[in-house]
Amino acid sequence: MLPYQTLEEAASAVGRNLTYAETLWFNYSADKSDYFLYCHNTILLFFIYSVVPLPMVFLELAGVDRYKIQPKARMSVPEIFRSYRDTMLVFFLIEGPLQLMSFSSVKNIGIRTGLPLPSVWEVLAQLVVYFIVEDYTNYWIHRFLHTKWGYEKIHRVHHEYTAPVGFTALYAHWAEIWVLGFPSIFGPAIAPGHMITYWLWMSLRHIESIENHSGYDFPWNPTKYIPFYGGADYHDYHHYVGQHSKSNFSPVFTYCDYIYGTDKGYRVQKRLFQKMKDEMKTGGNQNGGSYHNSTQDLKSD
Repeated sequence: MLPYQTLEEAASAVGRNLTYAETLWFNYSADKSDYFLYCHNTILLFFIYSVVPLPMVFLELAGVDRYKIQPKARMSVPEIFRSYRDTMLVFFLIEGPLQLMSFSSVKNIGIRTGLPLPSVWEVLAQLVVYFIVEDYTNYWIHRFLHTKWGYEKIHRVHHEYTAPVGFTALYAHWAEIWVLGFPSIFGPAIAPGHMITYWLWMSLRHIESIENHSGYDFPWNPTKYIPFYGGADYHDYHHYVGQHSKSNFSPVFTYCDYIYGTDKGYRVQKRLFQKMKDEMKTGGNQNGGSYHNSTQDLKSD
């Protein structure tokens, strides 16, 4: 809740006239508690997990093979509904309550709701920090989850889908949801920002996860212009290999896998797949199953 009763008081405290965005924020948030504002994050995530996957799901149900990473692995309508049901169970029983209970931690690390609002450059700089910090810490947790104990006890749930769709991004064991929640807060703890920045950070991170699990790799995707960005094709390989994967642990970028040598299997597979596509162009018959056949010997890489 803002400590100002009027726009004039707010402008006096800031030391200048409020911007249009700050006026909107004042009118909306002045009489609302910080906890109420924080809870918007949970509503945003519910909307994101319900709506953002839909375009790729429609392509999946329509049987569109172009740009699909695993053309022969297709989910039926009942399987799609089951994936959404499973994800919503995880959301309402684990992710949602975890978000709601994390308010004190978010407040204690310095996430603020007041004025002035951050500049665009401040928001962008903080988001870069958040993504890099979360990516690095998530990488090592993900590697632990692929140890024999970590996979059998926890991570195998997330890998039930070897050809994922967007709805499956959140589907995981409760312990995995809990443990992977810590890296998402480390960045804001290092560079505390505004609540709006926190909403944006959580939204973008979960949208990125949905895109990674979409099952489609579009050549015009703007994320392809982000340095070291992995994307759907990169993460889809990790899901296809599954338990035996020793590749592509990074959730967002690829630099950790490159530095620590955990992208070798994927790189070999890409060369084989490119060779296979070149042979198709010269007269071979396309066989969607070839993707799987060409990677069978890479499952231990």
